[in-house]
This record gives sequence, C-alpha cells and structure tokens, in this order.
Amino acid sequence: MLLGSGVAWLAFTPHPPPEASVGWDKANHAFAFASMALVAWKAWPGWGFPRIATAMLGYGVLIELVQAYVPGRSSEAADMLADAAGLLVAWALSRLFRRRPNP
Repeated sequence: MLLGSGVAWLAFTPHPPPEASVGWDKANHAFAFASMALVAWKAWPGWGFPRIATAMLGYGVLIELVQAYVPGRSSEAADMLADAAGLLVAWALSRLFRRRPNP
C-alpha cells in the first residue's frame, strides 16, 4: 500500500523531485509497475499474476486519466505501454522466483 501511495504521489504531483527518477520517464513507469506488481503478487498469492496485472493496468489507466488534469503533467498512451512492459518484467521475475528452490 505504501508503494502504491508513493507512486500515486509521484504521478499526481505537478513537479516530482528529480531524485525519484531513473532518468527516463518510460523506465520510471516500467520500474514502478514491476515493483508494485511483485509486491502485490507476494502479498496476495491467491490472486494469481493475471488478476494482479489486470488491476495494475487499470491503475495505470487511472493515473493517465488523472494526469490529463494535473498542471504540468500530460496523459500519454506510451506511458501505459511502459506500465505493461514493467508488468511483463514482473511476470517473468515471478516465474523465476516460483521455480527457485527454498534453502
């Protein structure tokens, strides 16, 4: 929840701090959505990754809709594609983690 709140604040503030950026807006999106999806997958394992990814994509759409009305921000379809790319990375990592034996 805290991670999602932090992402929301960064998404909705007119001028997010430059320290919160990895240097490229699309990478910021991918990293944020991969992180949120992995945390959600570990927190709610019964949901399954497809349901989590669907919820995260809905959140990405919501962010873009709200950003259209935030001064200094814009709404871009490419941002949602970056969100989806982050979710694909998270899905691949979840598959890797699932196969890793416990010590």
